[in-house]
Amino acid sequence: MVDLRRLGLLAPLAATCCNLLLAYAVYFLARIVYLLVNYSYFSQGLTFSHLLEMFGGGLVFDTSAILVTNIPYVVMMLFPLHFKETPIYQKLCRTVYLIINGLALAINLCDTVYFRFTMRRTTTTVFGEFSNEGNLGSIFLTETLRHCYLVVLFIIVVWAMYHLYRPTRLKPADYRWWHYDVATLLSLLALTPFVVAGIRGGFATAVRPITTSNANQYANRPVEAALVLNTPFSLYRTIGKDVFVVPDYFADEQQLEAVYSPVHVPIDSVPMVKKNVVVLIVESFGREYIGALNRTLENSRYKGYTPCIDSLISKSITFKYSYCNGRKSIDGMPSILSSIPMFVEPFFLTPASMNQVSGFASLLAGEGYETAFFHGAQRGSMGFQAFARSTGFQQYYGREDYEADSRFGGEADFDGTWAIWDEPFLQYYSAKMSEMKQPFMTAIFTASSHHPFVIPEQYKDVYPEEGIAMHKCIRYTDMALGRFFRQASRQPWFKNTIFVLTSDHTNLSDHLEYQTDLGGFCSPIIIYEPGVTDLQPAILPKIAQQIDILPTVMARLHYPKPYFAFGIDVLNTPAEDTWAVNYLNGIYQYVKHDHVLQFDGTHTRGVYALSDSLMQHNLLGEHQHQAEMELELKAIIQQYMSRMTTDRLHP
Repeated sequence: MVDLRRLGLLAPLAATCCNLLLAYAVYFLARIVYLLVNYSYFSQGLTFSHLLEMFGGGLVFDTSAILVTNIPYVVMMLFPLHFKETPIYQKLCRTVYLIINGLALAINLCDTVYFRFTMRRTTTTVFGEFSNEGNLGSIFLTETLRHCYLVVLFIIVVWAMYHLYRPTRLKPADYRWWHYDVATLLSLLALTPFVVAGIRGGFATAVRPITTSNANQYANRPVEAALVLNTPFSLYRTIGKDVFVVPDYFADEQQLEAVYSPVHVPIDSVPMVKKNVVVLIVESFGREYIGALNRTLENSRYKGYTPCIDSLISKSITFKYSYCNGRKSIDGMPSILSSIPMFVEPFFLTPASMNQVSGFASLLAGEGYETAFFHGAQRGSMGFQAFARSTGFQQYYGREDYEADSRFGGEADFDGTWAIWDEPFLQYYSAKMSEMKQPFMTAIFTASSHHPFVIPEQYKDVYPEEGIAMHKCIRYTDMALGRFFRQASRQPWFKNTIFVLTSDHTNLSDHLEYQTDLGGFCSPIIIYEPGVTDLQPAILPKIAQQIDILPTVMARLHYPKPYFAFGIDVLNTPAEDTWAVNYLNGIYQYVKHDHVLQFDGTHTRGVYALSDSLMQHNLLGEHQHQAEMELELKAIIQQYMSRMTTDRLHP
């Protein structure tokens, strides 16, 4: 290596630049690991030239992240104080450098694992999402052991950074003190505009500071934006930012309302039918795992992992195309229980969480319903209790309540990480509903079909490892649901109840069809209403989504008052008018007319037929309904943003 002392008073600047280039190499390596670990999500249609395009685009975001995070280091190296050129000070600079860039590497490697659950880079909302969890230490330890190769890689890279780091090695005899101070001051001043431009994303005056959405400039598919970005950038660029910005697609409210309105006004005069409502939100229970909804998968040989749910579907209404409206648990709660989809970030983790929010609980409580929410984790976990209370649930039952009930197994039924095992907690759920006064509305959020993908000891031989780690958990939860419905069927309230079963989001996948931009949102929506004759069991050729659950159930009850919901009554809407919407990495996806339209907020980026299960053929400009779909999507977005920012999530 070149001795930097030969550069004289330029040695501090040269050393700083060399070490920043080393940081680029670390970010580049982290992106390669991100790609390799999650290759199946990026492999579709991937060419070498496009890979170079994404990695080239990634340099823009790496530059911003490296320069922002290394500002303390750059200042320490170039601040004009001649007496800082000592071995001790240089060791301090190296320590600061290793801490900053070692932490950035660790964050990127951790997010490499987390990506499979969210299909996006982590943002600052993650801190609110897990703020009430007391088990993060054990989860982190479990994942560290499971992905020990990443730990080994981290150690090797930090070791390499330590040995490749370039100190200045100047000595007092090498310079006059005032020469040194002037040279380092000029170096700092010369470097400053490059740092500012790098952080902003370019020198041009028209360039606005880049954000996470700019990654789509280098991506052909929304999921690829995660590969272009890096996690330190995603974290710092979302600190204190306005999440919801109102667009101006429509000039006035009247035009907007004419295209789309989330206010539902009942049009019939049929008296309300006060049936019980039971909503089962099954953790990570994606449509992929259900045999009855995948009869053509694997050349019609696929059986799935859910015999009990398959049996339930034979007695229920469900849908050929059904979707969740988010990729996290905190997205599923508002979508299912309040008909509010996730756009940009989970709204309940933003200042908009202070808005007045309605939902099943508050609407039905006004009609004399008793309401309760159940989740087998400790109270406060995932923010569920706060959301349940804000939307009007009168009672909340968690792990503490289960353990206090002497009829059940107490603390012995805790899974050791998250919550009470699904099987006993679902039995507890049934028992508590039998104690409630009818009519009642309840919701349960299960937990066992979740990371770290373990099942009770007594079932490990019954449901052995198969396929991916998730499959045995799905079989266990399916059994627990089967037991729940058998127990519920013996209760006096059973035939007076509308059951809805869905998942909060999807999870691990081993079929490419479910790893696409849209496939990652495929959740079941199953409506089971025992004892009725006006609904025949069927898999309807319609599009449905989580936000349709509330208005669909309200229509079944003949709820008599105006209410707020972004979704529609899917049962009474013609198939050609059903639709679904979700958001992924800066792209809105709108499903209608057997196609999905991808919109970046300004332009339509892609149109794909739903029959193109791998999303390989972009029909941009060819689909007859493209302009109509874009207009409708713009109306949905503007209604959402406007109402979020003005606290109008009500009629």
